[in-house]
Amino acid sequence: MQYKMLVLDMDDTLLTDDHTISEENKVMLAKAKDLGVYVVLASGRPTPAMTAYAKELQLDDSYMISYNGAVITDLSNDEIIFEQTLTQEQIHALYDYSLEHKTHIITYVNNQIVSETDSQYIDVEKNITGLAHNKVADFKAEVQSSAIKCILLEDPEYLKKVETHLKEAMPHLSVCMSKPFFLEVAQNGIDKAASIRFLADKLNIHQQEIIAVGNAGNDLTMVEYAGLGVWVDNVTPELRDRADVIVASNNDHGVAEVVRRFILN
Repeated sequence: MQYKMLVLDMDDTLLTDDHTISEENKVMLAKAKDLGVYVVLASGRPTPAMTAYAKELQLDDSYMISYNGAVITDLSNDEIIFEQTLTQEQIHALYDYSLEHKTHIITYVNNQIVSETDSQYIDVEKNITGLAHNKVADFKAEVQSSAIKCILLEDPEYLKKVETHLKEAMPHLSVCMSKPFFLEVAQNGIDKAASIRFLADKLNIHQQEIIAVGNAGNDLTMVEYAGLGVWVDNVTPELRDRADVIVASNNDHGVAEVVRRFILN
């Protein structure tokens, strides 16, 4: 099979634990690009927290999927070609839900992380994205328009229970785990697979010509959708049997292995 698109989750997949791209991964991704393969970053990260990595990989002739599929950007001109938001009413309802179920909640306004609370888990998001944290006295008063997504944050064991309940309570929304302490909520129908399908249709690329590589629950739809679905070895344990193949971990250049085994050969 000649693959034409390689879709990569970022945190804990393409990126090492210190949020860098290994030289091995860079070299192999450059080889894939030289063969005409579209290298597409697909992350739960906000768009501004991805652009430096896209530039580092010289993806200026490709596309980027951010906010877990809610936004697609054409990197050749920085034009947003797809965007789907949560309504203000949905965000306020999620805030009420978070209060009732005792979780932290964040959203994004003007490229800032907005919350009423501090948390070690919010600190992780600040560290990952590099975005400023706007801690406000009144979340609803601050959020007076639509926004791309929300994240509920809490201890992983407890948050897993919240995930199950939230899916039942709000079946009209898209709910998934991106980290054990990040429960991400987007508009109905929004996930990485849906955005890959949109992009593939635009580029006239068939499903079987796509490789998707990930490690967590928010990657599951794209890994199952792609012609070749790949986990890195540090995949969330309960998902290990849901991909076609498992490669080396994010710290051991698993993405480079994918290119070497399935694109160069």
